[in-house]
Amino acid sequence: MSSDAGPRTGLLLGVGAYTLWGLLPLYLHLLVRVPPLQILGHRVLWSLLLLGVAVLAMGRGRAILAAARGRTLALLGLSAALIAVNWYVYIWAVEHAHVLEASLGYFINPLVNVALGLAVLGERIGRAQAAAVAVAALGVVVMAASGGAALWISLTLAFSFGLYGLVRKVVAIDALGGLTVETALLALPSLLVLLQAGAAGQAAFGHDRTLDMLLILAGAVTAAPLLMFAAAARRMRYATLGLLQYIAPTLQFLEAAFLFGEPLRPVHLVSFGLIWTGCALYALAGWRARPAPVR
Repeated sequence: MSSDAGPRTGLLLGVGAYTLWGLLPLYLHLLVRVPPLQILGHRVLWSLLLLGVAVLAMGRGRAILAAARGRTLALLGLSAALIAVNWYVYIWAVEHAHVLEASLGYFINPLVNVALGLAVLGERIGRAQAAAVAVAALGVVVMAASGGAALWISLTLAFSFGLYGLVRKVVAIDALGGLTVETALLALPSLLVLLQAGAAGQAAFGHDRTLDMLLILAGAVTAAPLLMFAAAARRMRYATLGLLQYIAPTLQFLEAAFLFGEPLRPVHLVSFGLIWTGCALYALAGWRARPAPVR
């Protein structure tokens, strides 16, 4: 095996993960008849089934149970709540024709990560990166000043995922174990939601075979990109992986504008332009600051 096989595989896995996240609105559009809370419930339960099979196949069950105790379990409870909010708002946004605002949220997210790193972890950034964050923040201000009522979607997605990433950064458990415990913690509320819908005669599952298969597929749609991302992070520089994160919101933006026919107003172009510029400047500054390769 060549010396660059690991990074090359990591790059493929990273591109694959962010591409799948970018194409997620296409999948959710097929479920437009299903209430968002039910989609969330199916997403959690089928993901838990898939992850449970993976954990058993890898013999990881005891190690995960041993790790998920005390402070770690409490933090995973918090991260589970954050990812549930993120998933629900994203599903709601797609079903209510706000994919543009959803994509904006994930363009803002890297900058939220920077802000959280500064405020919580005591990290420092250079002047070029600080200027990049300011340019992107101006884009958010422009959107807010325009009276864009749906900006709450963008900010909720950006901050919920940013806080989720912060919690997962400090929790002492790996990606597979953490995701398995999170979905396990969300399983009972999800099951209760689906049982209540069934008792009220409003359950989407069990009436149409195609729709049932799409809901079952929610497990793979949820778990696959997360596991691919975790595998990519182990094989390549995290800074390089960070540059790939713009694939997903870019695809979402294109889908909203050219497939779903969402109105693209001038304020969107100005706001997105500023945020794209800020993200690009930040990525460029980080790329230039990378350590020189050892020869």
